[in-house]
Amino acid sequence: MTTALPAPVQTVIDAANKNDSDAFLDVFTQEGVVDDWGREFRGRAAIKDWSDKEFIGVHVSLKVTEVAERAGEWTVTATVGGDGFNGPSHFMFRVDGSQVARMTIRE
Repeated sequence: MTTALPAPVQTVIDAANKNDSDAFLDVFTQEGVVDDWGREFRGRAAIKDWSDKEFIGVHVSLKVTEVAERAGEWTVTATVGGDGFNGPSHFMFRVDGSQVARMTIRE
């Protein structure tokens, strides 16, 4: 098991826990994607709309319980809290340089 996260993934976790929408959005590539249980949101405007309704906008908190890296994809297991979904989830990240290209959320 790997415990250190690449900087862009750590930025997502920190931005979520600070409810910092700008920091969260800024870490994604221009064509970045959030895949929330098969629903894909591509680009800043779509990710912002999703986040305002289902992530930062509902005061999400992420308590990381496990981190793993496999074939260039980082998986963060976290307990999600806030005013929306609450419970365990897996967040898979593809990083492109200093930004996140894709964040996939599954149980």
